[in-house]
Amino acid sequence: MNQKFAVALGLSAALHLILGIALLLGDFSHDPKPTPTPDAAPMEPIQAVAVDKSKVAEQVQKIKQQKADDARKLKELEDKVASAKRNSAKEEQRIKNLEKQRKQKEAEKKKADAAAKKSKAKADAAEKDRKQKEAEKQKADKAAADAKAKRIKEEAAAKKAEELRKKKAAEKKRQEELARERERQDKLLAEQMASEMASRQKARSQQVMTEISRYTSLIKQTIIRNLITDRSTMEGKSCKLTISLAPSGFVTNVQLGQGDGIVCAASKTAIYKAGTLPVSKDPEVFKEMRTISLTVVPEF
Repeated sequence: MNQKFAVALGLSAALHLILGIALLLGDFSHDPKPTPTPDAAPMEPIQAVAVDKSKVAEQVQKIKQQKADDARKLKELEDKVASAKRNSAKEEQRIKNLEKQRKQKEAEKKKADAAAKKSKAKADAAEKDRKQKEAEKQKADKAAADAKAKRIKEEAAAKKAEELRKKKAAEKKRQEELARERERQDKLLAEQMASEMASRQKARSQQVMTEISRYTSLIKQTIIRNLITDRSTMEGKSCKLTISLAPSGFVTNVQLGQGDGIVCAASKTAIYKAGTLPVSKDPEVFKEMRTISLTVVPEF
C-alpha cells in the first residue's frame, strides 16, 4: 500500500512539473524587437520561433486529464485503505467478542468444575467414612477370629510338639543303631579295600619290575648286538653304565661307571650307534626306567 502511495505522489509531482514548464513558455505571438545601442555593432535579425497555441492547449489538457486521473486513482487508493481499516476494525471487534465469549465460557466451566469438585469431595468424604467404619468392623472381626485361631493353633502345636518329641526320640535311637551298624560296615569295607589295594599294588609293583627287567634285558641285547668285541682285550671283563632315555627310547646321556675302560668305551659307542633303545609305553614303567643302570659283559 505504501508503494502505491509513492507511485501516485510521483505521478502527481511529474504532472505539476510539466504544467509549470508549459506555463513558463507564455504567449509567443509577438516577436521581440532588439533595442539598438549607440556604440554596438550592427547585428543580424533574430528569427522568432512561433509556438502553436493549440498544441500547448492540447498538452495542458492532457496534463489536466492526467492530474484528474491521478487524483481519481489516489481517491480509489484512499477508499481502499479506509475500507481495509474498517474491515480490520470489524475483525478486531469480532476477535474481541470471541475472546469475551471464550473467557465467559471458561469462567462458567471453572464454576461448574468447582461445583463438581465440591460435590465429589463431599461424596468422597462420605465414602471414606463408610469404608473406615467397615474397616474397623472387619478389623474387630479379624482380631476375634485371629485370637480363636491362635488358641486352636497353640493347642495343636503343643500336641504336635509332644508327638514330634516322641518321634524324634525314637528316630534318634534308630539313627544311633544305624550309625553303629554303618560304622561297623565301613570299618569292614575299609579293611577289605586296604587288603585289596595292597594286593593290587603288590601285583602292580611285580608287573612293573617284570617289565623293567624285560626292557633292561632288551636294552642289553641291543647293546650286545652293536658291540664290537675283541676276545684278547675284553674276555672276562665288564662295564657298569647309567643310561638316560627319552620317552621315545632316544638316548640322551650315557655315564660310564666301574669296569674295564675298553669295554666301557666300546659299550658307549654301541649305545650311540643304536641311537634308540627299547622302552615301555606304560608311563609308570618308563618313569622307573627313565634312568637305568646295567652291566655290559661282552659275549664271545
